[in-house]
Formats: sequence, structure tokens, C-alpha cells
Amino acid sequence: MSKSNRSRSIDGVGAVLGKIFQQRGMDDKMRRYRAWQLWDKVVGPQIAARARPSRMRDNTLEVWVDHAVWMQQLQLMQPKILARLNAALGEELIRDIYLRRGRPRQDTAPAAIDVPALRWQQTQLSAAEEERISRAVAPLADAELRQRLQRLFHRQAQVNKARQESQDSPSDGSTARKP
Repeated sequence: MSKSNRSRSIDGVGAVLGKIFQQRGMDDKMRRYRAWQLWDKVVGPQIAARARPSRMRDNTLEVWVDHAVWMQQLQLMQPKILARLNAALGEELIRDIYLRRGRPRQDTAPAAIDVPALRWQQTQLSAAEEERISRAVAPLADAELRQRLQRLFHRQAQVNKARQESQDSPSDGSTARKP
């Protein structure tokens, strides 16, 4: 099979993951989560520096806002932001925005702000974890796809491990595990 025929028969990673999510009934959820990608563009850099999406509950986007004055302003702008966000998503996937007072998480800061390395990026995987990832992607014939999936799995393992470590180590210095 020529290289051009082979490349036409192979789906990209995004298409493969999209099919998997669709088969598992998660495609609507994934489309709603695109709000994170579009947030800065929809609200602009000034609001994006003060308010960040934190999670999605059903069709409601939860947004952390760093100051009461900004929260009040965003409450007034909520219908306009909601309409613009759904327009950017291409369909009405988000029905409400729930504003919460608090400091927006650093890991969702806009790209324009220089943020130090995130905890998950500094997390090291063990040799056994690296080997498990390598074995998972080894059967793939396409070298580029294998390399990209290995990098994706590596990053996800780092995120999971950092998340687990933060749950296991209390921030107040005590030895009790957080619920």
C-alpha cells in the first residue's frame, strides 16, 4: 500500500478519540467542555484574567470569579456571555453559568499570563509506569500515531499521579488523609 493510500485510510488521533467518546455516549459532554478552549476568546482577556471556568454540571458551566465587583459585573453580563459562548460552540450546549466567588485556579489561567510549571508537569513517572504506557501503544503500526498516543498517555498518567499525590498529602501539615 502506498504512503498516500495508507494516510487516507488512517484517522487522526482526534477522530479516533471522537469515535470512542461517541461510542461511550460522551460526545455531548466533550462538546460542552470545548467551552474551556473558547472561554478567553469569548469573554476577552480582561474578564479571562479574573474569571475561569472550573467545571461543568449537566448543562451549567461553573465559573470562579476572583472579586465580588467582577462577580456582580459578570452576573449582569451573563446572558450575553452565555449567548456568545453557545454561538462559539455552534449549538446551545450550555444553559446556565453559575458564578462562584474565589480565586480562579492557576492551571486554567489564560495563555497570555506567564504561569510557572504546573504540578503535573513536574511529576515523574516510575519505570513501571513508563513501561506500561509503552506496552499499551506498542501494537500500533503507525509510528507517528504511536508516538502521539504515548505522549498523551504519559501526560495523563502525570496528571493522575499529581492529583493522587495532592489528595494523599494534606496541605495543613497533618497526617490525616482528606476525604
